Amino acid sequence: MQTARRNFLRQSLKATAAVPVLGLSFFEDIQAATLQIKGKSDLQVASDESFWYQVQKSFTVSPHFINLENGYFTLAADEVIEAQIKNIRMINEQPSWYMRKMQWDDRLAIKKKIADFAGVSHEEIALLRNTTEALNVVIQGLDMKAGDEAVMTNQDYGSMLEAFQLKAKRYGTVNKEIDLPLHPKSDQEIVDIYEKAITPKTKVILVTHLINLNGHVLPVRKIADMAHGKGVEVISDSAHAFAHVDFKIPDLDCDYLGTSLHKWLGASLGLGMLYVKKDKIANLWPLLGDTGMPEDDIRKFEHIGTHACSSDLALANALRFHNIIGSSRKEQRLRYLKNYWMEKVTDYPNIVLNTPKEDQRSCAIGNVGVEGIEPAKLEEVLYDKYKIFTVAINHKDIKGVRVTPHLYTTTKDLDVFVSALQEISSSM
Repeated sequence: MQTARRNFLRQSLKATAAVPVLGLSFFEDIQAATLQIKGKSDLQVASDESFWYQVQKSFTVSPHFINLENGYFTLAADEVIEAQIKNIRMINEQPSWYMRKMQWDDRLAIKKKIADFAGVSHEEIALLRNTTEALNVVIQGLDMKAGDEAVMTNQDYGSMLEAFQLKAKRYGTVNKEIDLPLHPKSDQEIVDIYEKAITPKTKVILVTHLINLNGHVLPVRKIADMAHGKGVEVISDSAHAFAHVDFKIPDLDCDYLGTSLHKWLGASLGLGMLYVKKDKIANLWPLLGDTGMPEDDIRKFEHIGTHACSSDLALANALRFHNIIGSSRKEQRLRYLKNYWMEKVTDYPNIVLNTPKEDQRSCAIGNVGVEGIEPAKLEEVLYDKYKIFTVAINHKDIKGVRVTPHLYTTTKDLDVFVSALQEISSSM
């Protein structure tokens, strides 16, 4: 009897491995809505509230406050949450048996799905826990010696700057931090700033694809082309860009890339991805010890001990949700939401916008300050008085609150935010 049960479970798991575990009912309304917008451009659909209402119904949102802080991690659609719960129960029923017999086939299947979405081979993709872990694999694993230089900016994510600081302290490498303008006149201005920092000792450049502080989208491909012409490798921190702006990894021609799939893709919390060009894998040291994999096998970077396989499986549901909407359509909507609130306060007294306005330089994320109010105080007032949740950014060059709407955000939510900003700024 037990043998028959095990065989049934095994066959059932194989049949459903790494595919959505729930039916199509969750997304039927969205799929039907896509028929109603047939013939419209993605830009036209961006402002079609009747279509996005169907998307908004896919989320369960707290009624206690307006969440404009989706940069930390993005609210997952209900199907993703339900899939993960079902996966947890399935794995828990046969814990060690699943982990020893099934997880690797399932992991490979889901890696193929995310690799296909990213436009690369699954042999160049490692599933990890977040961007910080992924990029620490690269930063600590690069074979750099005392005096070798790395170029980065003071607007890069703090954890990545700290990783380079640790490497410098341990190995004597040199970090060169550059300043970036908040409102550049051209892509070439950005490229030139990186280029001026390069010397014959420069080995690698860290480029934040979409800066978390203010949403500035950098021209990664142009920076990479310049750097490669000088024999310098490029790391792309795409934590906020992946599944936010519409791109495939080969479009960037970076050597290494890290991202958090629980951010704009809306996967389960605690799931990230590392990309390493195939010919770069062998010479990159793993962060944790692994002698069981060949040196040129991407899986040597995944040796982190026991991990939550249920998140891996639910990634299929997050991908399906994203693909039903479409990458380009999603990008246009997210940019529309940012422009919606930003245009209403652009010329308002005491309002300071810290995000480039050009479409190619920003998408969902914006940063706004009010003259005379410290960022932490502005965050506090927005929440305590208006029940709007943002996050304070108190950077040398960027002072304000970061505002990150998502697909479930309504224009009515943003109207409340605009009204609050205007009221606060008028009181100064």
